Amino acid sequence: MGGGGLQGGMSRGDFLRAGGLGLTGLALLGAAGCGGGGGGSDYPDGDLEIMAPAAPGGGWDQTARAMQMAFTDGGVTEENVEVYNVDGAGGTVGLAQFVNDEAGDPNQLMVMGEVMVGAIHMNDSPVQILQATPIAGLVTEWEAFVVPSDSKIRTFDQMVDAFKKDPGGFAFAGGSAGSTDQVLAGLFAREVGVEPADVNYVAHSGGGEANAAILSGSVAAGVSGLAEFIDLVEAGKMRLLAVSSDDRIDGVDAPTLKELGYEDLVVPNWRGVMAPPDIEEEDRQAILGAVEKMRATPEWKKTLKQNNWTDFFMPPEEFTSYIKEENERIAKLLAEMGLTQ
Repeated sequence: MGGGGLQGGMSRGDFLRAGGLGLTGLALLGAAGCGGGGGGSDYPDGDLEIMAPAAPGGGWDQTARAMQMAFTDGGVTEENVEVYNVDGAGGTVGLAQFVNDEAGDPNQLMVMGEVMVGAIHMNDSPVQILQATPIAGLVTEWEAFVVPSDSKIRTFDQMVDAFKKDPGGFAFAGGSAGSTDQVLAGLFAREVGVEPADVNYVAHSGGGEANAAILSGSVAAGVSGLAEFIDLVEAGKMRLLAVSSDDRIDGVDAPTLKELGYEDLVVPNWRGVMAPPDIEEEDRQAILGAVEKMRATPEWKKTLKQNNWTDFFMPPEEFTSYIKEENERIAKLLAEMGLTQ
């Protein structure tokens, strides 16, 4: 997945759009220039804790643990760095805990992303993302459709046929309600002539739970981030049918939805990092400086390559604006899909 900018003068705010997403011609977003962060050499002052607001095994958990490794093995800090999980309601349980319990503490960080934006609307959450302090956009990853290796379904077209014959009886496992996974399942249904509201989508709080459901055969297929499936695909336990990238992914043996004729199903899933409310601006800049150093480590770059993640760095001001745009876009899309009022 190469570097470079977005094609056609597309802004970051255009990176994801509703109404079929309008993502035809989207190019991979490469490494953006770092913002004017502080030095970060004295950060953290003491133990650093990173919350993954989901169960172990999912994308937020993977990102938090990749940060942990890059901070420590990459030499960004000699302090202890711990990751902990708070799952529930698409990250909104963890967000509420983070906002209410950690205010003013710069040694607390939280991984979040597009899934949380949707979950806030789906769960009518009283706590909003921007009550926390945006630090930086970090990565995007691509979505994938899979089936267990013993499934009779061997191609994406066969999955389409099986789904259209009995939409209600064809269950998809994925992440939390309102997540990118569920949005993609609904958009896929619309593309093949099925009402999005008729999708039998079984939400899970973490990638481990979703994978267990897929492997057990309790659902017909799975839809989630590629990184959550790739080890099981390589182990021969799952069959990868298609990915949501705009071009084929190096080293991944699967067609894109776009090349299969679904031009509007180019769907990335972005993630970023937040600090608690009420931190000092000096601390915010110190955190940003440390994140920039983390991002430059070989350990972080290796993780991006291994997980087929794309760099999506945005400094605080730009990231704040992007979150606002995404909130409006996803609220509209979920309403169109009949998932919210």
